[in-house]
Amino acid sequence: MSAGEVQLLIGNPANFELLVQQLLSTDNDSRQQAERVYEALKAHPDACLELLLRTMRQSEKLEHRSFCAIMLRKALTQSEPNIWTNSSPQMQATIKSELLKALVEERENTVVKKVCDTVSELAADLLDKSAWPEILPALQAMIISATPATMQAGLLILANLATYSTQHLRPALPGLQPLLGQCLAHQSIDVQVAALQACCNFITSLDEARERELFQPLLVPMLGALGRSLTAGDEAAAQDALELLIEVADTHPKFLRKQLQELVSAMMQIATAAQLEAPTRTLAAECLVTLCEARDKAPGMMRRLPNFISGLFEALMTFLLNIEDESDWHRGDSDAHEEEGNGELFDAGQEFLDRIAIALGGKALLPSAGGLLPSWLASGDWKHRHAALICLAQIAEGCAKIMVEQVEPLVNMCLQGLRDPHPKVRWSACQALGQMCTDLGPDLQQRCGAAVLPALLAAMDDFANPRVQVSPALVRYSVEGYCQRAGCCSV
Repeated sequence: MSAGEVQLLIGNPANFELLVQQLLSTDNDSRQQAERVYEALKAHPDACLELLLRTMRQSEKLEHRSFCAIMLRKALTQSEPNIWTNSSPQMQATIKSELLKALVEERENTVVKKVCDTVSELAADLLDKSAWPEILPALQAMIISATPATMQAGLLILANLATYSTQHLRPALPGLQPLLGQCLAHQSIDVQVAALQACCNFITSLDEARERELFQPLLVPMLGALGRSLTAGDEAAAQDALELLIEVADTHPKFLRKQLQELVSAMMQIATAAQLEAPTRTLAAECLVTLCEARDKAPGMMRRLPNFISGLFEALMTFLLNIEDESDWHRGDSDAHEEEGNGELFDAGQEFLDRIAIALGGKALLPSAGGLLPSWLASGDWKHRHAALICLAQIAEGCAKIMVEQVEPLVNMCLQGLRDPHPKVRWSACQALGQMCTDLGPDLQQRCGAAVLPALLAAMDDFANPRVQVSPALVRYSVEGYCQRAGCCSV
């Protein structure tokens, strides 16, 4: 790379912007040539940083401003040799000042968020070296400003630093807590969710329970921010908030204990709200399932909550109704198209039932199943009958110790399903029998083999429905093989 090519860039923003255009090119040769020039430019730290900063701040092209924000972050925090270390004190001061100005003056939110990432990573590095002590006061000034976009930017950086630089923020926690509480009640949904992110990141990153306790009074306001985002129809913001709360539930479930009833009530309302998008409802259910799985960190916490298990079980059962009878499903006799017609909630419901069965066990879960499944099996809607049998398949592993004591009535449910007029119900009965043969064996084969085998043989005559026809053969192999070895029934 000639020195002349680099000199054409230094001090010439127009030429550098042409280089940026080339770096964004879809033509490999052109882009690779531009990358070589840029690598050579990095040998001149001040010039390189000045050009990136100027383009990020002044270019008329949004794509160029956004790209240079990314490139500036990489240059400051990832480059080897480190450009920041090799730049002059004057340039370092300029970078700090201009990045903070960009957070206030840039009007495109996509660019602001990239600048937030740059400030966050640079600040994390410099705080370790005590080289940017003024960053926290600057963020606090942004957060108390009257401009929602500026407040959001300050909160997003604070949220990142809560994860990256927790130890440096500890002295400021008593002052930050009321500030975050005010932001959770702000009229802007974006500000509320950014404040919620900062709170959750502090809660998950702080090792000491006494430090996390500072944020205990903010949990109900955090749930309020989630509710307001849903009321405003901003499900994307609500989903972001739910993902943050799931992280808290996974990392420090005991933190939620004092407001557990409020949290569970909010999540249950969201999970069962038919008007909400499937991803939103799924995330709410994920939060509850995650708490069920926290038995090592918070033993018995969810089991002791009145009516929780039955409510969650019924909510997850309704997820299994998110299924349609698609024609492609009927055509196959293999795994192809087997999931045709399954909605997003159906798939989530299967996973969650399996997980809560393992987490809670049969003693806790089966009373709820026993109270609901018989009525669903008797329903005139094939989807309910299908869901009941799918549920048996999903909970068999986690509830095996208790289910094996009731194996005859459970098998009778499946035998009833094998005679159902709807092909998908008959297929789900085969799935349930197959799973229970694995999880409840050899008791199922010993006690029910004589009743199961004739029903499976009859189901194999379903020539009009090839997918249904092939399923009993797989279950029959499991039952018949055991019975032949044990001599427990005639085959």
